[in-house]
Amino acid sequence: MNTWRNVSFAVTAAAVMALTTACGQDKVTESPDSRSVGNANPAQQPADSGYGSDTGYGEDSGGQPAAPRAAGQLAVWDSEKLGEVVTDSRGFTLYRFDKDTADPPKSNCEGDCAKAWPVVPAGGATAAPGTDGSAIGEVARADGTKQLTVGGWPMYRFAKDTEPGDAKGQGVGGTWFAAAPDGKKAAPGAAGGARDDDAGNPAGLAGMSVREDPELGDIVVDSKGMTVYRFKKDSAWPMKTACTGACLDKWPVVPPVGKNDTDGILKKGFVVFDRPDGVRQQTIDCWPVYTFSGDAKPGDTNGQGVGGTWYAVSPEGKLVGAPA
Repeated sequence: MNTWRNVSFAVTAAAVMALTTACGQDKVTESPDSRSVGNANPAQQPADSGYGSDTGYGEDSGGQPAAPRAAGQLAVWDSEKLGEVVTDSRGFTLYRFDKDTADPPKSNCEGDCAKAWPVVPAGGATAAPGTDGSAIGEVARADGTKQLTVGGWPMYRFAKDTEPGDAKGQGVGGTWFAAAPDGKKAAPGAAGGARDDDAGNPAGLAGMSVREDPELGDIVVDSKGMTVYRFKKDSAWPMKTACTGACLDKWPVVPPVGKNDTDGILKKGFVVFDRPDGVRQQTIDCWPVYTFSGDAKPGDTNGQGVGGTWYAVSPEGKLVGAPA
């Protein structure tokens, strides 16, 4: 039973050229702007436009967008299905959009999109009791109005939510998700600890994020919580890989990850490497990155130091624990 508690595209050609030059090779492409994650059923949630309906805006809300309603003091809804969800003072679910950005904050929902997903104005909003007040902020929209942000993510309501506790917007189009009190996507099991799925693996993680390892310090992990590695024989300037053929069976590449689907990772040089073998590989600071087949579960670092050439990766893309 749900309980309530008050705890509360385009990159310019110049930018692409700059990244290409920095990485020293021609086959570099921008990471995808977003990717569909969550529990939306593609058969039920059309995602052609990323808004979740055939017309591209989540739902046909009809008419004009409602006048913005202040959020007031935020609260936290402890949902069995979704985990901790941030709500406005009336108990209506607040959402985030994968096609927005949090660093820097920017809303990409305008026009008809904002009819289906009314923006939450920044004025009069305060943090839920017991939550981090510094996570509350604002962003200037194209029309000059200020929109509430949580953890940098612009906040919205969903036009089809008609009662407190509704969360009909969850997973729409694979891009709309209920927001947690820290601005991340709400996920079961997130309250007070790691987010785990039924198999015991971290759930709700960004495509790439940072984990504090007790021995190595801050290291990068993928969306499954698996440690990410670099190979000393690779090169970033120019970008080259020395892991080919059978090596890739042991050290699978990290596939492309959207910049917006990262948490704490250096975004400069965060580009996709089109390898000579046709495989597309994510890089950090232009360095190709991998996982290790010998890591059986999240938290394993069995690849650390293998052959004196494989090491975990820091959030800045550096080798962790490698000899000087």
